[in-house]
Parts: sequence; structure tokens; C-alpha cells
Amino acid sequence: MRKLLLALGINAAALWAAAELVAGIQLGDRFEEVVVVAAIFALVNAFIRPVVKFFAFPVILLTLGLFTLVINAGMLMLADWLADGLVVAGFTSALLGSLVISFVSVLLGSVLDVKGKRKRK
Repeated sequence: MRKLLLALGINAAALWAAAELVAGIQLGDRFEEVVVVAAIFALVNAFIRPVVKFFAFPVILLTLGLFTLVINAGMLMLADWLADGLVVAGFTSALLGSLVISFVSVLLGSVLDVKGKRKRK
């Protein structure tokens, strides 16, 4: 349960950072809205993104993995469509936002050791 809440918090922080840094992304003002948007974004990434990546595998292979950036932007736009507390202005904003979200998620995930990969003394 701790890992799930930590992952949800990291997701919310990454979405907040994207909304602050990218002009075309707006996130709700209330804490509850941000948590709901983060949960919807996490569900989209957990269930829909793997299916899209499976079917897009040939294109991902041809572009040496760069097409995953397009898929990430699409998942952010899908979360915008599903959640009321998130507004993404267009594809360029979604692409930049997905880069920010990925960077912040990896950074916070490694600092907070979400997956428990660090050995404890």
C-alpha cells in the first residue's frame, strides 16, 4: 500500500511540474483534483499504454524507440480527455509535458527508491 501511495504521489508531483513548466498544460487548483488526475493518468499508463506499445512495436523498432515519446504524449492527451481537472492545449504541449513527467518521475522514483532496489545497511 505504501508503494502505491508513493507512486501516486510521484505521479501527482510530475503532473504538477508539467503544468508549471509547460505553457499549454493546466491542472486543477484543488489537491483532490490533482490526485484524481494522477490516478486516472496512472490507470491509463497501466492498462492502455502497454496495449498501444504492443501494436506499435514495429514503428517503435523502426524509430529506435523515439515513437514511445509520441505514445506518452497520446496517453497524456487521453488522460486530458478522461479527467476534468487536466487541460492539454495540443500535441506539442502533450509532447513537452510527457518529457517533463518522465524526467520528474524517474528522478523522484530513484531518490525515493520506490521499487526498493537500493540495499539497506
